[in-house]
Amino acid sequence: MADVDQPLAQEHSLDRDCTTLSRHVLQQLQSFSAEAQDLSAIMNRIALAAKLISRRLSRAGLVEGALGFTGTVNVQGESVKKMDTYANDVFISVFKQSGLVCRMASEEMDKPYYLPENCPIGRYTLLYDPIDGSSNVDINLNVGAIFAIRKQEGNDSDCDACDLLQQGHEQIAAGYVLYGPSTMLVYSIGTGVHAFVLDPSLGEFILASENIQVPDHGPVYSTNEGNFWQWEESIRDYIRYVHRHEGYTARYSGALVGDFHRILFQGGVFLYPGTLKKPEGKLRLLYESAPLAFLIEQAGGRASTGVKRILDVVPDALHARTPLIIGSTEDVNLVESFIQDRARASQEAVVASS
Repeated sequence: MADVDQPLAQEHSLDRDCTTLSRHVLQQLQSFSAEAQDLSAIMNRIALAAKLISRRLSRAGLVEGALGFTGTVNVQGESVKKMDTYANDVFISVFKQSGLVCRMASEEMDKPYYLPENCPIGRYTLLYDPIDGSSNVDINLNVGAIFAIRKQEGNDSDCDACDLLQQGHEQIAAGYVLYGPSTMLVYSIGTGVHAFVLDPSLGEFILASENIQVPDHGPVYSTNEGNFWQWEESIRDYIRYVHRHEGYTARYSGALVGDFHRILFQGGVFLYPGTLKKPEGKLRLLYESAPLAFLIEQAGGRASTGVKRILDVVPDALHARTPLIIGSTEDVNLVESFIQDRARASQEAVVASS
């Protein structure tokens, strides 16, 4: 009977001690200042968007018009899924008339979206990828969302959101939502990385893991090896290395959030390098690479373009792309070492030929 009572006791203890997302933000900031309350409220709105999207995803196969393509193409030149549009609209809807966010920018919109009713008091910008890995939606695999919060600086009379074209250090918060067997929200406001699980019975995100630290080294390397012959030789050198050495496992889902989440908890490295034709890579800096770089550094890991720290990169456009190598410190260092070796050999060859 004791074995039966133990899970019940643990459940009751969890009920007593559970920490909600909005409460946790205030605890992290150790303040009830206006800014602290703003950040807590913004996170609460992001959580609401996540709940609505999670509900839609769980019933996507039963809801008419939820799956498939819209027939349109976004600013990236990519075909738009119906779920992309729905999720983008949800984020906008939950922030309208909130008084929190004056401006929003996402992968699905060519220019920033302004909320004039919020602008007199809301001095924040939300950057987000509403559905990351949307190609997985129609086949019921994991997808996610990525977000970052920045303070709005100056005004936009001369250009659209020029103040966003700054280093990743300007982010004041970042995180992601993972829609999997359970819905998880992971965030940082610069005081560590913390994970929450959505409890459907409460309708609340409850603290599950606090102050997450990525292992210094992990067994996982995550990349689309279908691009092998499009990569620079240095990246192919790294892949050949892991193929020839024991202890490495390939894991790639096609959803950045899912692959990053695995590495955050288990260690390893995710790579989406540039190609010979597109050296800038595929991933967008402001609402994919930089938010995840913010998180991984808070967790003790690294994020790099291969030659430069991601958080030091200054975008030249709202939808600027960048190569991404992110994960455990030792594993990112190893990938960079292959890039440096090739660069050194190339320089030596130039000197020798001259």
